[in-house]
Amino acid sequence: VQLQASGGGLVQAGESLRLSCAAVGAVGSINIMGWYRQTPGNLRHLVADMNSRGVTNYADSVKGRVSISRDNTKNTVYLEMNNLKPEDTADYYCRYTDVVGGKTVWGKGTLVTVSS
Repeated sequence: VQLQASGGGLVQAGESLRLSCAAVGAVGSINIMGWYRQTPGNLRHLVADMNSRGVTNYADSVKGRVSISRDNTKNTVYLEMNNLKPEDTADYYCRYTDVVGGKTVWGKGTLVTVSS
């Protein structure tokens, strides 16, 4: 499985951005897809994820501003981020986990920069 992520960029505080990540290849029917973010010198942290049954998980710091969704027919997960803040600035990484096989794949990071 390979992940194709897109949607990062430069926005102003208060604006919105949508990230997309498509899983390509032998995608397992039971999986979790989500987004993590990382700033220089810090660990990578969960932003939000969603399993193939639609159960979601959000970081407290983004609840109410971020919405994750997925299209299982396209093996694609979307992260809609609203009311962006400068502290949301980070490299965002898509992650795929095959729950049955236990394999985890990371996509390349996409940079989100929020100016004040």
